[in-house]
Amino acid sequence: MVKKKRIVDEVETVTETLALEASTPVDNLRAILDEVKAYDGVIGYILRNSASAAIDLKDPAKIIDYAILSSTALDASEELSELFNLGEVSDVIIEGKNAKMLSLSVNENKISVFMEKDADHGKILRKLHSL
Repeated sequence: MVKKKRIVDEVETVTETLALEASTPVDNLRAILDEVKAYDGVIGYILRNSASAAIDLKDPAKIIDYAILSSTALDASEELSELFNLGEVSDVIIEGKNAKMLSLSVNENKISVFMEKDADHGKILRKLHSL
């Protein structure tokens, strides 16, 4: 009588856990602002909240000037709104001789987009309000 050997293959099952990073609202906002920066006439943007700030400008020599303008405009719009009982300010557009600035708040983030005077700020505003 011949004995048959029984071979048992051992299969090791390895379960790998994939860690997916949840994108934060700030990351989504930065991605949209990077899209906006590619629009015709856009000079750059400043995104800030209580924890951090992101600045992306074509002319880095003027970062301080743009930052002061952005901060002052947003603060002034809030003060004027309170003074004249206008309610919540949704956005502010400041137009100068050669350029203009669109400022708005999205959740806890304050955004300022700088552009040439003939750039379409309405298109940018619609994109940012779609969040």
